[in-house]
Amino acid sequence: MRYTDAMAETVAQAPRGRAAAGNPQNRFERIAVELEEPGPDRVPTELLRDGSRSIITYNDSPDVPFDASLNPYRGCEHGCIYCYARPTHEYLGFSAGLDFETRIMVKEDAPELLRRELSSPRWQPQTLAMSGVTDPYQPVERKLEITRRCLAVLAEFRNPVGVITKNALVTRDIDHLSALVEHGAAAVMLSITTLDPDLARVMEPRASHPRDRLEAVARLNAAGIPTGVMVAPVVPAITDHEMPRILEAAAAAGARSAGYVLMRLPGAVAGLFEAWLAEHFPDRKDKVLNRVRELRGGQLNDPRFGSRMRGEGAYAEQIRSTFQTFRRRYGLDQPHPKLSVAAFRRPGEQMSLF
Repeated sequence: MRYTDAMAETVAQAPRGRAAAGNPQNRFERIAVELEEPGPDRVPTELLRDGSRSIITYNDSPDVPFDASLNPYRGCEHGCIYCYARPTHEYLGFSAGLDFETRIMVKEDAPELLRRELSSPRWQPQTLAMSGVTDPYQPVERKLEITRRCLAVLAEFRNPVGVITKNALVTRDIDHLSALVEHGAAAVMLSITTLDPDLARVMEPRASHPRDRLEAVARLNAAGIPTGVMVAPVVPAITDHEMPRILEAAAAAGARSAGYVLMRLPGAVAGLFEAWLAEHFPDRKDKVLNRVRELRGGQLNDPRFGSRMRGEGAYAEQIRSTFQTFRRRYGLDQPHPKLSVAAFRRPGEQMSLF
């Protein structure tokens, strides 16, 4: 199904358990299929092999606190309608819509590739972010355990890792995370967008229940793993009023730090989000989009470094002030833990001393 401007004014229903109502045209493709009849009520997840021959990717963005990241999957079954990473699926010949949440590229060789890259003398030990364009704990991870096996490699090398996820499945891997924490080499951030389970079900349909994410914070904290919460993204006129309550709940669960990111709508995400508003919040649609434009210099997206995560203007300042006030009130203003590379080792190298 090709997205057109007219579709934003119609109410297109997403398949059950999905957030996107269809597949907008890939910006790199000249041919698109446009369906006249409604699509199926359910769209199954399709797992596809990713033949990448490297696993560590690098960025030079001043907006993110890491230079290197690791993504065991491409696409994300969580299906968050606002996900800024949706357009990355277009580089694979897919759509940023339903394709992104139903056609998941699986890097089966990720642990082996990671071992090879960490073993190379060219690798300069540094923190790896396990996230970026996909959630490492999306539902299929429960079965495939690729993220878990990558963590086992990181623990063996004692290479620091920062995990960002919306899934309580992260608690399954407390053993590997604890092994890294012994060397100051692991931290976890749980992303909590809303505490309203009904809203979460339609906005991020296959992510963990907000209650389970808070329980994950508590379990990780009890295990001694530095854990924080990201109020992310803040969705104007939909979730912005929840920020104080989310921070309070995070502190009660034992979170040590907190951060936030304002929603951004790059590329096809803007049209998908607008269609989602027409389906779920038709009475609030114009207000939400106007608030987004207020943050983004009159547009639905502002890709400039320095402003894309925080926005600009009076409304952005109001959100920043609210966050700082309640982060301080609930004791979440501790600095994010600085992870250490001091214990990094390449297994087997010690034998060369004898």
